[in-house]
Amino acid sequence: MNFALSDDQRAYQDAARSFARGELEPHAARWDADGEFPLATIARAGELGFCGIYTPEALGGLGLSRLDASIILEELAAGCTSTAAYITIHNMVCWMVARWAQPGIRDLWVPKLARGERLGSYCLTEPDAGSDAASLKTRAEKHGDGYVLNGAKVFISGAGSTDLLVVFARTGGAGPKGISTFAVPADTPGIRYGKKEHKMGWNSQPTRAISFDNVVVPEGNRLGAEGEGFTIAMKALDGGRINIATCSVGTAQAAIERAQAHLNTRKQFGQPLADFQGLQFRLADMLIELVSARQMVRLAAWMLDSDSPQASTYCAMAKRHATDIGFNVANQALQLHGGYGYSREYPLERHVRDSRVHQILEGTNDIMRVIVARAFLREGAPEILR
Repeated sequence: MNFALSDDQRAYQDAARSFARGELEPHAARWDADGEFPLATIARAGELGFCGIYTPEALGGLGLSRLDASIILEELAAGCTSTAAYITIHNMVCWMVARWAQPGIRDLWVPKLARGERLGSYCLTEPDAGSDAASLKTRAEKHGDGYVLNGAKVFISGAGSTDLLVVFARTGGAGPKGISTFAVPADTPGIRYGKKEHKMGWNSQPTRAISFDNVVVPEGNRLGAEGEGFTIAMKALDGGRINIATCSVGTAQAAIERAQAHLNTRKQFGQPLADFQGLQFRLADMLIELVSARQMVRLAAWMLDSDSPQASTYCAMAKRHATDIGFNVANQALQLHGGYGYSREYPLERHVRDSRVHQILEGTNDIMRVIVARAFLREGAPEILR
């Protein structure tokens, strides 16, 4: 295995870092304070291809690997965690429509999504179906040449400001085999949006509940076959877990760089903080953990690119490991800043708030442990370690 980035990957990294420093970082505090969804900035990210990173080139995307995507998204997250996290969700939606939509819907929507001209939301979670996604209750009843959609979704990123909803609904009996997936234009009659949630972090992207009241969806808007929805959701979440883990790594990188600069400039007891061995040890542990998280995320991305049978397990491992470490590194960086870290004049408190939710979404870290343990307990599973 070669851990060095290729020349192309370095170029992607440099482009994303330049965009993050020029277009995201200078405005992140204001977006957070004002709860502003920076649509114009996301559109400019789309002009660079960042809204369709692993969407096929033939449909307007960059056609890159999941490893390439992780390299790009890490840099974007270092500029603004919340905005980068929404961009990862949009990338997931764009890829799903590109892969599973019927030609008419695919050709109509994917190029616009990939360019950031239209935005998408992923609609899986319900009031009573979070970690247990297979128990969702939203229904899509077959009616003539289409479906009638009724139900509700909650905690939907971008809801009320996006153009296309990828909705998971029950078309059959109980359990995962009764679920199907639909691409639903966000302005379809019968769709209503709830109030904007007031959140601890992720304030540059709106989060709302969505209700569906006799929403008519043509059969041609179904993604994949009827009953394939849960499989589609889980395949999407493998990549989504890498994406959100990557956002944690990028946020932690920004936080530790701030901490390094602070320790070199701040003086106490007549000497720079950087001269105190206890603080050196803490910073070293933060850096070691950050590097371990980055390498695990990139390994999982490589396994997903390679269609490894262990990819889902490694995606779960990476998500649990990197999001826990990302939050801890950001929190330690805040601690190293003392009172300044608690002030909104510095970005550390925002890094902590924005990264905390990564341990919850795309499958809680408790569920990631369940996935890993069950995989390891299967017959022959010790091969997962080799």
